Amino acid sequence: MGVQGLTTYVEGNRNFLQDVKFRDSRLVIDGCSLYFRLYFTHGLDQQHGGDYDAFTCLLNQFLSALAACNIQPYVVLDGGIDPSDKKFPTLRQRLQSKIREADSLSRGCNGSVLPILTRDVFIQVLSQRGVPLVQCPAEADWEIACLAHQWNCPVLTNDSDFYIFDLPGGYLPLSFFQWTNLNGKASHRYISARCYTTNGLCRWFGGMNQELLPLCAVLTGNDYGAPKDADTLLGLLDVSALGRGGGRGKGKAPMSRIEGLLLWLSSFSSPAEALEEVSRLMGEERRGGGGRGKKGQIGGLSSQLWAGMQEYHITPQSSLARWFSGDKVAPGGWTSGLAQLPECLSQAAAQGQLAPLVVDAMVMRRVLLLPQVENSKLASSHYIARFIRQAVYGILLQRGQDVQARDVRVQENISQGTRGGRGRGGRGYRGAQVGGGRGVNVGFNIEHAAVAGTVQAQGSGALVCVEEYDRLDVNLKKNQVEAHPPRTPLRLDTLSQAPVAVRLGVLFEVLGMKESTLTSVPLHLRLAVAVTGFWLREAIPTPSRPQLQALVLGMVYGEMSWNNQPGVPQLNWAAERHVLAGLDRQRVRPGERRGLDVGVAHSFSQWQACLWSTLCLNQLLLLPLPEPQLSWLYSGTLVHGLIKYLKGGRAAESLLAGGSLSGQLYVSLLEAVWNCSSKTHHSSSAAGRRKRGGGRGRRGRGGGGRGARGGGRGTGEINNRFAFLMVNEEFDDW
Repeated sequence: MGVQGLTTYVEGNRNFLQDVKFRDSRLVIDGCSLYFRLYFTHGLDQQHGGDYDAFTCLLNQFLSALAACNIQPYVVLDGGIDPSDKKFPTLRQRLQSKIREADSLSRGCNGSVLPILTRDVFIQVLSQRGVPLVQCPAEADWEIACLAHQWNCPVLTNDSDFYIFDLPGGYLPLSFFQWTNLNGKASHRYISARCYTTNGLCRWFGGMNQELLPLCAVLTGNDYGAPKDADTLLGLLDVSALGRGGGRGKGKAPMSRIEGLLLWLSSFSSPAEALEEVSRLMGEERRGGGGRGKKGQIGGLSSQLWAGMQEYHITPQSSLARWFSGDKVAPGGWTSGLAQLPECLSQAAAQGQLAPLVVDAMVMRRVLLLPQVENSKLASSHYIARFIRQAVYGILLQRGQDVQARDVRVQENISQGTRGGRGRGGRGYRGAQVGGGRGVNVGFNIEHAAVAGTVQAQGSGALVCVEEYDRLDVNLKKNQVEAHPPRTPLRLDTLSQAPVAVRLGVLFEVLGMKESTLTSVPLHLRLAVAVTGFWLREAIPTPSRPQLQALVLGMVYGEMSWNNQPGVPQLNWAAERHVLAGLDRQRVRPGERRGLDVGVAHSFSQWQACLWSTLCLNQLLLLPLPEPQLSWLYSGTLVHGLIKYLKGGRAAESLLAGGSLSGQLYVSLLEAVWNCSSKTHHSSSAAGRRKRGGGRGRRGRGGGGRGARGGGRGTGEINNRFAFLMVNEEFDDW
C-alpha cells in the first residue's frame, strides 16, 4: 500500500523519528521493500538486464550485518494480486509507468526498472542462508503489522502505511537504517536507525486518538485509492488553509495537506465523531431503523471511509507467528471463489517456491508480465515464452477434463493451416488480427495452438483463457491467452503423486527437447541449458553466434565464481582465477561512453523471459529439475561486454586460455545448447507445433539444422563436481 505525501511529511519533521541503536532483537522485514531498496540505491545495473551476482553480494553483506548485531530477521513477501481487485487500477498504472521507464533506459535516458529475476535471486539467497521466509497470498502489509504487533518488535520497510499501523515496537524506515556502517565494539555492535511510533505523531497533535490515523490515510488516498467523494470533502474542509498563521502550523503558509488534515482530525475524540462530521459536511443523513442498515448507521462516503479504515485494524494473533514457530500451516487466503490450490502447492507458495504468476493465473486468471529493457519497436520479449506460460495455465485450469481427443484436432489444424498470415519459414510467429488492432502482440502461434489444443471449461465449449498484461510498443495491453495443457496427462489435484519422471517429461515436452540431450550437463545447470536451447530456437530475431557465446561464457564465469566461494572443495584454482579475472575485465563499466546495443539487450531480455516462465513451470511441477544458481547465471554488464570483445573478431576460447575446467565446461555447455535447439531432438508435442518449418535450417542450412551433427562423440570424466562432454572439433559458423 502507501499513503500519499505521508513519508515526505514525517521524514521532514525530526520530532517524529527517534534515534536508536538497534541490536539484539527480532526484526520483521518487508521483503519486497528490501530488495527494491538494495537494488536501486547501490548503483546496480538496470540497463543491461541486471547484475545478479553483485546483488547477491550486497544482500549477503546486509544479512551479515544483521547477524553481527544479533538481529534475527523474519522476511515477509507479497504474493499475488489482491483478489478484491481494489488495488488493480494502481497496479496497472505502475506497470504502464515501468514500461515507459524501460523504454527510456533503452535509449540511454533516466529510468528505474528492476531486473526480472531479482525476486527469485532474493528468495534463493535467503533460503541458502537459512533466513525465515514466508510469502503471503496477496498484499503482505497487514500480515507484517500483525506479526510485529504480536512479537512487539519493529518492522523494516519503506512503506508509508506503517506510519498508520499502531506498532508498539515501531517502524524503522529503510532510508534511515545504516547497516553499511556498524558501530560499537565487537560483542555489542549495533545499527544506527530511526524509529517511528504512532504515539510520537499523536503527541505532536495534542494527544490525538491513534484510531483516527487510518481515517487520514483513507481520505488522502492509499494504493487502494481514496473514495470518489473524498476530494469533495477535502475541498469543504479546505485543509490547506487550516491553522494558517498560528498553532502548530506557525511559520508555514500554508501547511501541507497532510498536516492540515491531521490537525483537523485532532479536534475529534473518536473516529465515530469524525465520521459524524463527515456526514454533516456531505449532507448525508443517518438511516432510520426501518432502513437496510442498523439504526444510526452512517451511509455514503462515511461508510466507505469506515470500510477503508479496517485495512489498518490489527488483530492480536498473527497466523505468521505460527508459521515462523515451525507449525508450517500455510497462511490463510490462498483461496478465492475461482480456485483452490492443492496442499502441496499451498506449501510451496508460502515458502516462496511458487511464483506469484502461478497463483494469479489460478485465482484471478490474470497475470502481469514484468517489463524489461528491450527494443520497444519489436514484440515484447515475453512473447516467445508464451507457449511455456500457456502450459502453466493449462495445467492449472484444465479442471481434469478429457484432453485425449486433441491429436485429431492437431492434424486437422495443421493440415488446414487455420489462421494464415506472415511467418518466418514455418516458425509460426504471427499475430491474429483482433478487432482491427495490431496483431504482433495479440495472436497465438499457429503450431503452438494446433498441437496443444484448447482447454474447454467443463460442461461448456468456452475457451479457458488467462488475461496477460504486457506491452505493445510502449503501451500496456491486455491479451487473452489460451490455456494449453501438455500432451502428457497431469492432474493438478494429484500433482504431488505423479512420479518425478512424469513431471520431468512434461517439462521437457513443453521446452521441445529430450532429456538425453542434457546427460553431459551438470544437474544444476540442466534447466538453464534447456532454456537456452529453447531461446536459440524460438527467439526473434535469431540470436547471433556472439550472443550465444557471450551467454555461455557468462554461465561459465558464474559457475567458476560460485565454486570459488569459501567452503566449496577446491583443486588447483590458480589458473581458473586468472580466467575469471580476464572475463571480469570485459565488463561494461559505469560511465563508459559506449551506448547500449538495444538489439543485444532485446535478445538477452528474451532469454530472461524464457528462463522466468520456465522457472514458473518447474515450480508448478514441484521442481523435477533443481533450480540453477540464479545469482551466478547471468550478469548483464559481463555478457554485454563480452559481446563487444567477440564482435571484434576475437575467439571466445582466447578468454579461457589456461583454464582447463572452465574451457571444458564452456565446450560442454555450448554443445548441449546446440543439441537442445536442434529440431531432430524435439518431443512429439514440440515437433508437431513446428511441423510446418521442420525442413528448414538456419541461415540456409538444410534439414537437421544446427544440432544435427549429433552423436558419436565420447565423454570424459573430470575429477571434480562436473562431468563434461569432451568435444574435439570446433563448431562451424551459422
